[in-house]
Amino acid sequence: MLKINDEVSLNVKADVVDNSKAMIVINHGFAEYVGRYDWVARELNKAGYSCVRYDLRGHGSTKGPSGHIDSYKEFISDCEAVVDYAQGLESDKDLYMLGHSMGGLVSVMSALSFPQKIKGQVLSGPALRDLPAVKGIKGPFLSVVSTLFPKMMINNPVENDICSVPEVVEAYKKDPLVIKKASAQFLRQFTLESPKFVEEHIHEYNLPVILLHGEKDIIVPPSVGDYFLGNIQSTDKTHIIYEGLYHEILNERERDQVMADIVKWLDEHTSQSL
Repeated sequence: MLKINDEVSLNVKADVVDNSKAMIVINHGFAEYVGRYDWVARELNKAGYSCVRYDLRGHGSTKGPSGHIDSYKEFISDCEAVVDYAQGLESDKDLYMLGHSMGGLVSVMSALSFPQKIKGQVLSGPALRDLPAVKGIKGPFLSVVSTLFPKMMINNPVENDICSVPEVVEAYKKDPLVIKKASAQFLRQFTLESPKFVEEHIHEYNLPVILLHGEKDIIVPPSVGDYFLGNIQSTDKTHIIYEGLYHEILNERERDQVMADIVKWLDEHTSQSL
């Protein structure tokens, strides 16, 4: 556990390889946890990359209130603490970040907040602006409810459309470590305040980045990636859209191709610094 304060300690898992090419910090998506990235970490290790992943605040086995945050700024400061921890494990290696969905949002906010610590980013369906799957619980409703009843719990709105593989969806629904509810304040910070922060600072983003998207992703449509890449300063930017894939591209049957594209991008960028 990585202690943040008396109330919150982050559940952190490190998978370090000898003579690694770089360190990768992984930010998981809304409602999930580090265990859903076991395969990703193994594949990155096989390719020569060390990994550090953690259960975000309010998630998994991280110590603290489940499904709740007070401010999106806590996600940023938590991520920086994990980055500092990871750099302490391999101080001579460059650090890259891989973020899926809400974890992509956290990754981008982190890049806008402490870019000097991050060499580049891999973003999978990053939840950077309005999400169709949660439109029914946004806007005025969330603003009012999160003010009056910040810890009122609301059901997870996105579980049915995460993946085209039925077994993945069923396992997700039955997994006791996947949170089933989040507080009104959490959802406000995730779906309203965080995208607002990104929108206000998006033109400051200047890291090398690859954005990967499922063509049939209805949770975070590919147009979100177009919006992001069309507004950042970065000239080193890549967008890959996988035909027929849903939101969790790293859990689809074509995941080997997705991982191959990630490793290829990382290899191209890490080789430049060797």
